[in-house]
Parts: sequence; structure tokens; C-alpha cells
Amino acid sequence: MESQRFPVDVSPEAVDQLKRLKERKGSAASFVRLGVKGGGCSGLEYVLRLDETPLPVDITVEMDGLTLACDSKSAKFLAGSKLMWTGNLIGGGFSFENPNAQRSCGCGTSFTPKSA
Repeated sequence: MESQRFPVDVSPEAVDQLKRLKERKGSAASFVRLGVKGGGCSGLEYVLRLDETPLPVDITVEMDGLTLACDSKSAKFLAGSKLMWTGNLIGGGFSFENPNAQRSCGCGTSFTPKSA
């Protein structure tokens, strides 16, 4: 595991919701994986899931007893991002505020990265 700064700031509300998710659907070995993968309507799709398999390229952080991991490739696209939670009935849930996104899709689950 690399000793880099974790690329995503996670709001306290998002940490609380992720802890609830882990309690309901995870195990003692579970942690939250944040990242990106190819796909979605804008080129890259956000990844937010429970995982139990650490990778050698993971950057990890513990927040309020919850372990989060992000692989180093995804970290380049997520650096400086913020993961938020809103409990709004319409449009609520997790959302990323990503300064590396040139544009995002309407649903907010994917984005086009800025050119290097």
C-alpha cells in the first residue's frame, strides 16, 4: 500500500452512510473502494463499492473507523475530489465533486476527464 495522500475528501455525512452500508452488507474484512473505470455515458464511470481484496497499488485512509481505498490509477482522475451525501428525496445519494471532470453526465455517475 502506497503512502500517498488519499485523493478524495469524504464529507462526514458520506462517511456515516458508508458505515451504514458496510454494517448492512459488508463483513469485518470489508472496506470501501472508490475509483473509476472505463464506461458510462461520458467516458469514465465512478466506482463506489464494498471490497475485501486490497491491491498492492491501493492508497488507503481510515475515517471514523471506516477504511477507504483507491487504486493509484484512479487517484489521478479523482485527486482533489469530494464525495458528498445528500438525503434529498429527489436527486439524493452519493455524488462526486470532481475538479478533473471536463463534463459530467446528467445522472452524475460518469465524467469526461480534462485533457492531460
